[in-house]
Amino acid sequence: MSSFLSMKIQTYEVLLFLAVFLTACDVSPLNDPYPENESKLSILYQSFSERPKHLDPAVAYSENEYAFIAQIYEPPFQYHYLKRPYQLTPLTASKMPEINYLNKQGEKLGEDAKESDIAYTDYVIDIQPNIQYQPHPALAKNERGDYIYHHLTEAQIQSLNTLNDFKETGSRELTAEDYVYQIKRLANPKIQSPIAEIMKNYIVGFDDFSKQASDKQKTDIKNMPMSGVEAINRYRYSVRIKGKYPQFRFWLAMPFFSAMPWEADVFYDQSGLSDKNITLDWFPLGTGPYLLAENNPNRRMILLKNPLFHLEKYPSEGEPEDKQNGLLIDAGKRLPFIDKVEFMLEKETIPYWTKFLQGYYDASGISSDSFDQAVQFTGSGGVALTSSMKKKGVRMQTLVETSIFYMGFNMLDTTVGGDSERARKLRQAIAIAVDYEEYISIFRNGRGVVAQGVIPPGIFGYVEGKDGINSYSYDWVDGKPQRKKIDVARKLVAEAGYPDGIDPKTGEALILYFDTTSVSIDDRPTMNWYRKQFEKLGITLVIRATDYNRFQEKMRAGNEQIFVWGWNADYPDPENLFFLLYGANSKVKHGGENAVNYQNPEFDRLFELMRNMDNSEQRYRIIQKLQEIVRRDAPWVFGFYPKNFSLYHSWYSNLKPNSMANNRLKYTRIDPDARAEKRQAWNKPIFWPLALGGLLFVLMLLPAFNAYRRRARETLQ
Repeated sequence: MSSFLSMKIQTYEVLLFLAVFLTACDVSPLNDPYPENESKLSILYQSFSERPKHLDPAVAYSENEYAFIAQIYEPPFQYHYLKRPYQLTPLTASKMPEINYLNKQGEKLGEDAKESDIAYTDYVIDIQPNIQYQPHPALAKNERGDYIYHHLTEAQIQSLNTLNDFKETGSRELTAEDYVYQIKRLANPKIQSPIAEIMKNYIVGFDDFSKQASDKQKTDIKNMPMSGVEAINRYRYSVRIKGKYPQFRFWLAMPFFSAMPWEADVFYDQSGLSDKNITLDWFPLGTGPYLLAENNPNRRMILLKNPLFHLEKYPSEGEPEDKQNGLLIDAGKRLPFIDKVEFMLEKETIPYWTKFLQGYYDASGISSDSFDQAVQFTGSGGVALTSSMKKKGVRMQTLVETSIFYMGFNMLDTTVGGDSERARKLRQAIAIAVDYEEYISIFRNGRGVVAQGVIPPGIFGYVEGKDGINSYSYDWVDGKPQRKKIDVARKLVAEAGYPDGIDPKTGEALILYFDTTSVSIDDRPTMNWYRKQFEKLGITLVIRATDYNRFQEKMRAGNEQIFVWGWNADYPDPENLFFLLYGANSKVKHGGENAVNYQNPEFDRLFELMRNMDNSEQRYRIIQKLQEIVRRDAPWVFGFYPKNFSLYHSWYSNLKPNSMANNRLKYTRIDPDARAEKRQAWNKPIFWPLALGGLLFVLMLLPAFNAYRRRARETLQ
């Protein structure tokens, strides 16, 4: 009896301990991946899956790189955060550029001058005074005014491991000369800017400067003149363009044309620093709202608010609905609102999604794995958040991107290419057969809009409705486009000389080749889908999968037949889309971005007429003619415009989709108190399974404990 009572008391003691343990631990989430002292701070938590290769604005040209450098560097202009259509506005510039047209003699022409009379265009840019660079060792000076770290000894370099090992930092004022210096860097062949070849065609003296700089040290270019670029005074500079090129103003809003202090190159080019990864590609130096405080791409990257950031205010105007959507609450307030941004490495989508649901990431995209959990389709074909997302207060924003994915035909190919009626009908038939509505439904969870032409929504010249459909592939039925019946496509194939898809030369099914870099097991369903689309026409599609380098070689040599490609618009102008089909940009003949090597004299003539025009009714009509030519010739199967779905927690505000602006972080605001409260509610530790397991464990031990006590008593007797 006493033994049983003793065991019972011990069991109660275990349960009492577990109860106390549970009470003591139910204070804060145990799964919080961040330090406890950060919970109430204005910190934005985001993720990245691939480290940025370049952080030098002269070289960087990818979305994951722009996510960082657009917060650090500042070109003279930017896109208005709220206004649509996309509109340029001054950033470091004090006003929009002064544009002057000149003839061959350098004489100024009027604003209404004929394009044929315009030999040059001068863009004159005034920048604001009193803009400071972020604190940086490259700008540190001693009492005598000498740069402290521009002449490091070998011993000093050996003692360094990171930029933070430099004890002193300095700053100085942004000047017009810094923008001139950056343009010289774009021309320097040692830097290998991806836009150097493009700018040679536009900026006067760019090509000559590039040739002269080829045998110079990188730091020598500071004092080398470029005939078309000049610092007029401390706060004013000019860039001279060949002929008329209105789109150059858009380039001036890209990170390529950000300011760069010459001291950065002098500092980073010291022998031995690159061995320590102390380079401009690793530690940028700009005037933007944030500075890169930590670059550890295997774990995290941290941006901190620039303590010397100049005065910039949140927009005071936008579109009519912006006020009711709460986007003007912060009108006129100083930017940025967030003190720190932590980018955590997340290579897998499931852990990332789980952390978003727990409130440990403030925003999220939607992967295919989590789409059904987040989004549901309504009866009218629209999309809405699921009830579980609404319960959490999650908000969704969608945006049709200024991008296009298309299937391309190599126009140099003897079967699918060329200007013959036979090849044209074959391409038109394939354009009907490849059902991109189905593709978007199966492989993209509805995240896309079927393309009816070259230009995506948001770009001047895009047309919605009946007047904007591709009449060679679609009919207008019941107020919406409807893909033509497959019988229409089969008839076109027969008219092309392949009845029922049979090649008369072989008596077998026509064989076409699809070149792709999709080589993994996960890509097989997509490749099988493409095969089935061609099987509708009796055509056999052979998949030729290669690695990316080999694929690029095929494209440059014109050895591909059919492929899938995509393009993100660099700026909101139709010229940046139509140039993908301009004959002079042929990839094989000229190394350009015309990947299908399409050439149509009438298209080229209209493109040359349209590209340098200001937006007008005349330009609009020319754009529609260009669309019609390409729809008829079908060098592309117009695939789809991607549709971006983004999710945001309720504490994340000032959100408006913007395809052009990369520097959006400075506008956003976080409510850390609301976030901390939600995290606490969503991540309460649940200990009852542990308690139950502990009780079961104790009960399982009771028979053994009884046996032990019994044997102990028998031994004592």
